[in-house]
Amino acid sequence: MTDAPVNGGIARFAAVLSLPARRTDVPPGIDPGEFRLALLEDTYEVVDGLELVTSALVLDPPGQPDAEAVTWPGTPVVRESTLAGAFAALHALGAGAAALVAQDAPDLPPLLIGKLFRALGSAPSAACRADGAAGPDGLVALAARLPLPEWLDTALREVDLDTPDALDRLRAAAPRPGLVPQGPAWHRLRTSADLRLLDPGLEGWENTRALLEGHPLNS
Repeated sequence: MTDAPVNGGIARFAAVLSLPARRTDVPPGIDPGEFRLALLEDTYEVVDGLELVTSALVLDPPGQPDAEAVTWPGTPVVRESTLAGAFAALHALGAGAAALVAQDAPDLPPLLIGKLFRALGSAPSAACRADGAAGPDGLVALAARLPLPEWLDTALREVDLDTPDALDRLRAAAPRPGLVPQGPAWHRLRTSADLRLLDPGLEGWENTRALLEGHPLNS
């Protein structure tokens, strides 16, 4: 969805982060570039399907024509290297609330992003913790009302979704921990072991599913 819809007077954006340097583990026999783009496109399709939310893309580094090619024409694209910068750029585009979503969550239920936005009714930010094969590690998504409060803007210049203790660090930076409530956790696909967390019975993640055809998910 490319128009900036308004719900209760607040325009909401959900942006997928495209950070190619962050991928470190690719299933054997699969091209790393193709795998990254399949994950990115499926995650983008998740946010693009949200009602009353404008989908967007955040690029770091800024020049990624292959990533931009997976989006619909007119999708807002921002080029920022920090979460604080990305939130500020989305606010400049008109967002009153935004969620930043990791690029490697192709089967993320849209409901979980919706829960983050609902949490913003009583808190300035809300997080979805990443729960991978090895346990909790970083965040899948982070939502915030915009503009960011000073404490969160400062923290997000040093913390990103890949920071292992991101939620703890954000809560430590907040005037009180309840300002960063946690929604239900989900998984990201950052290692081959994480593939077993995919449920073939769930709809969606079609590009990732096609690329993994013939590769067992439980290995």
